[in-house]
Amino acid sequence: MINKDFFAALQDLEKEKGIPQEVFLEALENALISACKKQYAGTVGTVDIKMNPEKGSIDFYVVKTVVSEVVDPENEITLEKAREAKKSYKLGDRYTEKIVPKDFSRIAAQTAKQVILQKLHETERDAAMTEFSDKEGELLVGVVRKIDAKNVYIELGKGQVEGLMMPSDQVPGETYNVNDKLKVFVKRIKSGFHGAQVLVSRSAPGLVRKLFEDEVPEIKQGTVVIKSISREAGERTKIAIFSEDERVDAIGSCVGNKGARVNAIVEELKGEKIDIIPWSENPLEFIAKALSPAKVISVTQLDGEKTAMAVVPDDKLSLAIGKNGQNARLAVRLTGWKIDVKSQSAAEKLGIATGVEEGEEALEEENN
Repeated sequence: MINKDFFAALQDLEKEKGIPQEVFLEALENALISACKKQYAGTVGTVDIKMNPEKGSIDFYVVKTVVSEVVDPENEITLEKAREAKKSYKLGDRYTEKIVPKDFSRIAAQTAKQVILQKLHETERDAAMTEFSDKEGELLVGVVRKIDAKNVYIELGKGQVEGLMMPSDQVPGETYNVNDKLKVFVKRIKSGFHGAQVLVSRSAPGLVRKLFEDEVPEIKQGTVVIKSISREAGERTKIAIFSEDERVDAIGSCVGNKGARVNAIVEELKGEKIDIIPWSENPLEFIAKALSPAKVISVTQLDGEKTAMAVVPDDKLSLAIGKNGQNARLAVRLTGWKIDVKSQSAAEKLGIATGVEEGEEALEEENN
C-alpha cells in the first residue's frame, strides 16, 4: 500500500544509496500510468497522475480533449459531456476526471516494489560500470563462481560485476574450479541484461604483457619496452623487448636474478614456455632472433613486401620450425614478416647463398 511510510522509505534510500527520491517517483509514476492504462484499455488513452509525498497520496486522472464531435473516444470528449462535470469547459480545453483503478492498493504496492528493485539494480550496475570503465586492458584478480558447459564466470571487485571467460579465452589444458582465484586480462566491458559484464581472458597476449609489467620494474618505469608479443596460450609465448637505456640490460631485467622474474610469470601461466627476444630495428636481424632457440645462419629479404628466407643448419631445422610449425608461426606473428625457413643444404641446392646478406653483419657477428 502506498502511504506516508512508503515515501519515508524513499527518503531513507536516498540517504543510503544516494539515489534522489525523484528518480524513484518518476519511474513509479510511469509504471503506475502504464498499469492503469492496461486496466482501462480501450476506454482511456491518456492518464495523468499526481503524487503527494507529504500526504502519502496518489491520484489518477483521465485526460481528454474537449471537442464538438468525438472521433477518438479514448482521447476526446464532447463539450456537452465535459460541462456535466464543470460548466466552464470550452472547446480545446484539457478535460480531467479523477478515477480510482480497481484493486489499486495491490497494484500500487506491487508496482512500487518492482520499480524500487529495478532502480536499485540499475544504480548498482551503473556504479559498477563506472568503477570498471577504466579497467579495459588491465589485469584483475577474481574468484571463479560458476562453470557451465562452455563458460567460466568470475566474480570481480566486490561481487557487483561478473567476469565472463568464454572458451576462446580459456587456456587449453588449464582447469578451473569454483572458488579458484585467477588473474585475468580484461578484454572488454559491456552492459548486459543482468548488469555490468566484463569479458576476461587467460589466453590473450595482453595477459602476458601485464604480467611482465607487474613483475619487471624496468618495464613499468618505461626503461624497457615491450615491442610485440605472440602467443599460443598454454604452450609458448614470444615477447620482443628493447631497452631505451643502453646501460640497462633488457633481457637481464626480464629474466631477473637467477630467473626469479620470468619464473614467476611461467608459474602463473602454468608452465607455458616464454622466449624473451631482443628487438632490433633491423628486421632481418630481428627475424633471426625471433626464431630462437634455433641458431640462424642467414636471413634474406625476398621479393614482395615483408617476406624473408631464414637459413638454418640442417640439424636445427626442426627446432626452428617447431612442433607443428609453432616456433616459425610465432616468429611470423612477432615480427610481422612472412618467413620461409630452409635448411642450409636445401638452400644450397636451390643456389641460394647462405653467407652474410646485406644488413646481416650483426647477425654474423652474433653467430660467430
